[in-house]
Amino acid sequence: MGEDIGGFTDPSDGVLSEAAAVFGLLASPARLHIMWALSQGESDVTCLADRVGGALPAVSQHLAKLKLAGLVRSRREGRRQVYYVDDPDIVTVVRVTVGQLTARSHQVPAPVRRLYEAGA
Repeated sequence: MGEDIGGFTDPSDGVLSEAAAVFGLLASPARLHIMWALSQGESDVTCLADRVGGALPAVSQHLAKLKLAGLVRSRREGRRQVYYVDDPDIVTVVRVTVGQLTARSHQVPAPVRRLYEAGA
């Protein structure tokens, strides 16, 4: 068990490894975009591919990895497979992280933004 610091116990090595694996899956821009889209509501693979701009087979592979990791679930509706995020905490992590970074990207002063865009 971890050390108790300030009333909080450090997580176990197993928990940290599992968290790192989840963050590793979310480190892919394509998978993060899929998670962002699914945090807004459920979708089938065709609509997801259109929304995230990915090829259907690639989006299917990303969904399979996310599903295997337990981040995404699916259900059948007729001939369609509908994907969704069933964990409100994961939805919160994705929304807060992407939302904060989006807000920060709009706060960069114009001269700095121009230098950054120019590759300086």
